[in-house]
Amino acid sequence: MRICPLIFKPIFKPRIWGGRKLAERLGKALPDGAIGESWELADLENDQSVVAEGPAAGKSIGELVRLWGDGMLGGAPLFQGRFPLLIKYLDARDHLSVQVHPDAALAAKLGGTVRVKNEAWYIVDAEPDGCLYRGLVEGVTRDDFSGALREGGGAVEKLLKRIAVRPGEAYYLPSGTVHALGGGVLVAEIQTPSDTTYRAYDWDRVDAATGKPRELHIEEAMACINFGDQTIVGEERSHVASVWTTVTRLVTCDSFVVERLRMTEGFDQDIPYQQLVVWMVLRGHAVIEWDGGDGRLEIGAGDTVLLPPGAAGSHLQTLSDCTWLEITLPQS
Repeated sequence: MRICPLIFKPIFKPRIWGGRKLAERLGKALPDGAIGESWELADLENDQSVVAEGPAAGKSIGELVRLWGDGMLGGAPLFQGRFPLLIKYLDARDHLSVQVHPDAALAAKLGGTVRVKNEAWYIVDAEPDGCLYRGLVEGVTRDDFSGALREGGGAVEKLLKRIAVRPGEAYYLPSGTVHALGGGVLVAEIQTPSDTTYRAYDWDRVDAATGKPRELHIEEAMACINFGDQTIVGEERSHVASVWTTVTRLVTCDSFVVERLRMTEGFDQDIPYQQLVVWMVLRGHAVIEWDGGDGRLEIGAGDTVLLPPGAAGSHLQTLSDCTWLEITLPQS
């Protein structure tokens, strides 16, 4: 099987806080109910992305990593034996829980399927009052936060940094940073391949399906939360522009690099990458061809494309003005 560009079938996740914007804004064919997440690229124990079309249709991402090796990864290291990224969209009709993820040291101590989880959010859409919560207000101590968790009723919110958000903004959330996505916000999420999340607070809500509050993980969350310096490094922006393209660096960290690409209609060039690249298409319509045109993949808003470096001879043509996020791995 020749190495080629890939689009995978999304894995939809019902969530108590989810909505329908993944269909309305990105054209996803959702099942019924409140859908909070669309997993675009996943290589986890219980969630394996499967190729949607083309020569590799039906193959899982794990199978292709083993089959294509460096042709898939371009020399990038696996993450504990797995594809090194987990790519999603999140639709927060209501607030997500106040949560935190373990850092590398704690994940190693806990073992099993517990993995470090660094992530970034790109704001795709937001209601006028859309927000997120990231980090603690200055001076909050472990005892302060623990007391607020016991008190509930909004006491926790007062200790969190609230950030009003607009489409086009990006935020880095390193492990150990307490955070929550606010209601009315749709984001693209780029993260390390981990599904380890500890809920500290869930806004005192009750799950209508069970009539009970959702499970919290107070002890684990308190062990993870960074109560020290809340400064976030890695969001410094830079721009490179040409006649056809504009590239904006959004997030730079040890786990991934996120850039936004804007391409005008009529861009028609070979794809030059020698490294693993993922595109999350936010707007527009384009065509990727390979093998002299024998292979063809049409891409549009809502599609997530994996470009293996071994897919030699790939060619891109934009059929309209396009915007997408480009995710790469840091180069050593």
